[in-house]
Amino acid sequence: MKEQYWKYSLIILIVVVGFVLFRQAQPFMNGVLAAVTLYILLRNFSQWLQSKMNPLLAVWLLTIGTTLFILIPLSLFGWAVFNQLSGMHLNTQSIIQPAQQTIEIIKERTGFDMLSEKSLSFIVEQISSIGKTVMSGVSDFIINFAVAIMLLFFMLSGGRQMEEYISTILPFKKADKDEVVKKVALIVRSNAIGIPLLALIQGGISLAGYLMLGVPNPVLTALLTGFASIIPVVGTALIWVPVVIYFIVTGDWLHAVLMTAYGGVIVSQCDNLIRFILQKKMADTHPLITIFGVVAGLPLFGFMGIIFGPLMVALFLLFVDMFRKEYLLSD
Repeated sequence: MKEQYWKYSLIILIVVVGFVLFRQAQPFMNGVLAAVTLYILLRNFSQWLQSKMNPLLAVWLLTIGTTLFILIPLSLFGWAVFNQLSGMHLNTQSIIQPAQQTIEIIKERTGFDMLSEKSLSFIVEQISSIGKTVMSGVSDFIINFAVAIMLLFFMLSGGRQMEEYISTILPFKKADKDEVVKKVALIVRSNAIGIPLLALIQGGISLAGYLMLGVPNPVLTALLTGFASIIPVVGTALIWVPVVIYFIVTGDWLHAVLMTAYGGVIVSQCDNLIRFILQKKMADTHPLITIFGVVAGLPLFGFMGIIFGPLMVALFLLFVDMFRKEYLLSD
């Protein structure tokens, strides 16, 4: 009875303390998950490099190299996009006049005045809220950047011991443990490589159409389209649909129709086709796993949910299959 009491008391303590720690660590979750992703990508190369030279020196070289050639360039790229957005210049006169006409039509037909004091105060509040969110996001990014570098160093230096420890506490047979580890590595690698590749391809495809149709700031719009390809279901439509609306508001109906056709037929369909091909080639993962995984992962993990959301769904299905084989089909 004493041993049972100690056992279940310890389990309860582990769960309670673990839950509290997880809640407190949520602001740093993107940094933790980024470190895990980088570790999985660099694991094999790290072990090879450590076998060729002093292990500590190899870890330092990999950490510094990752910071200089991956994390810092990505950060500078994101900052450049943000600066482009903040300094974007459009032909305001060509937008204001049709927009005023649209507002007048809405007021005549619905009685809703978009320029009333209440509406304007709401818009100002939303802009202020967005500004605070952006500033908070910048500070969170800096903190998570530091967390990712620090964790990556310790994970690379103690990788084998960490993996052995995790293996001892996994509640599976050895064959199932190997399958879980293989599945985690495969999905993380495929998403960490496939998602940026998909964004790059989609950005290039959309850029061609934006240049042909004379979209304002075509390079920036193509970059945003590439980022939007990460989001499931809606995807690139988040960018090219507002471009269509821009042409409609400015009275350019021909380009609005052409943009609708190009975005709906070429950009969106290429998005679905390329996503399907990459997922099947790199991880043999059903597209629905990726879609539902990203939807579930983004609220839980933030940006890193695009990688770890599909991993959660894939592991859930794997665990269900293990249970079925072990306990339901064993007879």
